[in-house]
Amino acid sequence: MNIYGFDHIVLCVRSVEATLEFYQRVLGLEAREERAGKWSLHFGSNKISVQDADSLPQLAERTVPGSGNFCVLTEMPMEEVIARLRTHDVEIVEGPAEKAGAVGKLMSVYFRDPDANLVEVSNRIS
Repeated sequence: MNIYGFDHIVLCVRSVEATLEFYQRVLGLEAREERAGKWSLHFGSNKISVQDADSLPQLAERTVPGSGNFCVLTEMPMEEVIARLRTHDVEIVEGPAEKAGAVGKLMSVYFRDPDANLVEVSNRIS
């Protein structure tokens, strides 16, 4: 196998509506209804599928809300990221701090979404 990237991740959530609203408002992601009742959040060439915890397919039956932990990249200066989070009353749980990313150093802040999934927003450090 020659694995070269991610296509999407899936978040198991208690409320699809609250999750869509949070990620649109705080991070500016685009919500799309892929088919009736099946929603996802898009940014660049990436997708976060949003799965309602009350209607999990059998394949994902052990997935639980709040177990997600992921990092997204932005070119927005970290000071502006922090200001935006504060504007939306999002508590920063760690950072800004230097971290190791997939291809180099990152400057990151961490916060939790409505289901307590851990979200990291980072700038690449050149």
